[in-house]
Amino acid sequence: MGNTLSGKYSMDMCTGSVLKKMLRFALPLMLSGILQLLFNAADIIVVGNFAGDESLAAVGATTTLINLMTNLFIGLSVGVNVLTANYFGAGKADEVKATVHTAMSLSVISGVFLTVVGIVFAPSILHLMKVPDDVIGLSVIYLRTYFAGMIAVMVYNFGSAVLRAVGDTRRSLYFLTASGVVNVVLNLIFVIVFRWGVFGVGLATAISQAVSAALVVITLMKEKSAIRLSLSRLRIDRHKLLRIVQIGLPAGLQGMLFSISNLLIQSSVNSFGKIIIAGNSASANVEGFAFTAMNAFHQGAVAFMGQNKGAGRYDRLGKVLSTSLAYVFATGLIFAVIYNVFSYELIDLYTNSDEVISAGVTRLTIIATAYFLAGMMDVVVGAIRGLGYSVVPMIVSVFGICIFRVFWIFCIFSQEAYHTIESIYFSYPVSWILTLSVQLLCYFYIKIKVIDKKRKITR
Repeated sequence: MGNTLSGKYSMDMCTGSVLKKMLRFALPLMLSGILQLLFNAADIIVVGNFAGDESLAAVGATTTLINLMTNLFIGLSVGVNVLTANYFGAGKADEVKATVHTAMSLSVISGVFLTVVGIVFAPSILHLMKVPDDVIGLSVIYLRTYFAGMIAVMVYNFGSAVLRAVGDTRRSLYFLTASGVVNVVLNLIFVIVFRWGVFGVGLATAISQAVSAALVVITLMKEKSAIRLSLSRLRIDRHKLLRIVQIGLPAGLQGMLFSISNLLIQSSVNSFGKIIIAGNSASANVEGFAFTAMNAFHQGAVAFMGQNKGAGRYDRLGKVLSTSLAYVFATGLIFAVIYNVFSYELIDLYTNSDEVISAGVTRLTIIATAYFLAGMMDVVVGAIRGLGYSVVPMIVSVFGICIFRVFWIFCIFSQEAYHTIESIYFSYPVSWILTLSVQLLCYFYIKIKVIDKKRKITR
């Protein structure tokens, strides 16, 4: 690779030990995600302990909706990651530059769109979700405040996707640490001192997101390599946009459809009242640590597959997948043990209510035990997308996760004997098993197809 392509923080994923480099790539990403969740957990803890269970439920009731509205565009950042990694692996500096400027332009456009939609339609969508009357007012306040910072969310996600594509995960750790500290400090001031409740939490989050976005932009502007950002060159390259959409749109649609099925599940959870909603929210926040830790290896699979495909190193593809699966399996099991042993103590951090703690423990012990399956499923999906195939994993996931969970809610949960909160939670591990099995079959078929295509070209 030429000097214009490589940078101080970049990583060549096409040579050397996959085992060691995958860990080097994933650890900073894992730590940054866990740190971010710790700061987010501080939000929930502050709200639960100083603003009451209604405020805790109000914030928790919006999580699925936020994911629904942002997943499409965050999915496009997957396209940015794969395309940048492909060009980086192939040593095409000019193509990397065009991709970076298209990506950052797209991030701003996406952020403006989401800000307008989120603020205008928040009340209507929350009503459709059957958010209880004693919670919905606070949920609207939180949601509108959160979406005021959506441009920053998109800029950070697209910018960090560029950094991950070249193997740079360390600086994301620094950015999230800085923004997280800002978030916690502002939470303490806004909620405890000013007593602004959910508005204070939302405002602190929006400001902290602006900090992380600013740090990403400054970093890209100071880069010496091909990923250097120049504001004067910000424009949409139609060819690069098309490739980003081809790869990223299926990922975004999959994320949206996941969120729709989760929205249905959240609506079913909401029907049990604010105690269950609050316990469900606390548990989901705790589970986020396991998801984030495992997601680092999903991101690793995307980047490593992308670079190695771009460089024509097809002999390393199997090693990338097996290494990613081994790491994510071990990580999931470690968290499963922690969650089962310390379930009560972990939920107790979020609330003073024994009823809410009990509700949270119920969810945590069911879902956490099988969470490693979700991690393995995501790694296989990441590997397929890294090879440039995004539609296949989307279709499989839509049927295995979304449609299956809808079926579960309407055909199993609706029956009187299974109309319990536990029944809802069991839909998760069952859907992970089904989807993982089919995704693995798809990966092996696609890998053979990619290698055969390469052989025909080189003949």
